[in-house]
Amino acid sequence: KTLPFMRSTMLSIRYPTRSKPSRFLHILKDSISLAWTLRPDLAFDCHLNMKILTILTLFLALLGKAFAHDPATDMATAAQRFILSLDDKAKKEAVFSWKDKERERWHFVPGNFIKPNGKRLGLTLGNMKPAQRTLAHALLASGLSHRGHLEASTIMILEQILFEMEGRDIRDPSLYHVSIFGKPDASGTWGWRFEGHHLSLNFTLVNGRIFSVTPSFWGASPAEVKEGAFKGLKVLADEENKARKFVRSLSPPQRNMAILSDKAPRDILTGQDSVIDRKTFFPPKGLPITKMNSRQKGWLAEIVEAYAAKHRPEIIEQVTARNPLLDPEQTYFVWMGSQRAGEGHYYRIQTPKFLFEYDSTQNDANHVHAVWRDFDGDFGRDLLGEHLAKD
Repeated sequence: KTLPFMRSTMLSIRYPTRSKPSRFLHILKDSISLAWTLRPDLAFDCHLNMKILTILTLFLALLGKAFAHDPATDMATAAQRFILSLDDKAKKEAVFSWKDKERERWHFVPGNFIKPNGKRLGLTLGNMKPAQRTLAHALLASGLSHRGHLEASTIMILEQILFEMEGRDIRDPSLYHVSIFGKPDASGTWGWRFEGHHLSLNFTLVNGRIFSVTPSFWGASPAEVKEGAFKGLKVLADEENKARKFVRSLSPPQRNMAILSDKAPRDILTGQDSVIDRKTFFPPKGLPITKMNSRQKGWLAEIVEAYAAKHRPEIIEQVTARNPLLDPEQTYFVWMGSQRAGEGHYYRIQTPKFLFEYDSTQNDANHVHAVWRDFDGDFGRDLLGEHLAKD
């Protein structure tokens, strides 16, 4: 008699693994009340009601585990399939040893601007067969949310728009490279990178359960398309709009702390360095979170979410289980440049652990660079150090 009720309860919960336990209980309570309204013959005593509730709660928990997708397994499976599709020549371009120094090199400029030889390593989408390109995008999707995958694809399309505007061969949406470091394994230690102009995504897995997603770089030029078939298209708009909303909420004393200069730097201060120069950011400057009101703290969290939400939520849960994205005591906000839309501006949000940095000054402030960095743990350095210490 309880099976029809259990089926209706299953259908009422779209994402059981992401719901809070209290949400389970509320849904179960409402469903039980509805079931007994429709079927008074199921009106058991209170003791039996609690047994049913307990059984259903356990049932739904098991159901969630059964249907949950583990990011480490998804990434390893996607990478393994991609490698299997490659011939020996392509493997030499795409696959590196885990200890290769290339793993900690990253760039967001077009390949011919990379020093010293103007070359980006990895296998390009353009040199892949159609099936291999499909598998490469499957790997990319294994690390990103739906929103992130859409934004990454749009950034790549901007290269075609730039080509139509400039006619230069370096503007090519097929010039995105896939690199795999080590042997992909759902429980192993390995990494992968998807990179090209204005996109550098670096994933590190340690024992298949600890993730590093930094450096995570996203750029856009043009950030807003002004002409042509894609006129009106905006990329990375949340990173700008949410930050501008926050800075406009500041009181005069808060602005005095947050705004360091009326002129924005030409680019993000971290550049393309593999290791962040801590002297640039410490001791921290700017407006501390302890001087923000509750509404401003919420808006600050929304800015950070614009960076983090591009990645799969299961991955972010593992990252934040170790360190919060916003430290409740030691988070600082800095703004430089104009507060008017369409004029050059820069901002950053930093904690003792993380740095979120944004700049839009080039091409009449229609050229965005936005990056999420980890002061000590880019490419999983701190996690690997802990791993080696335990071994």
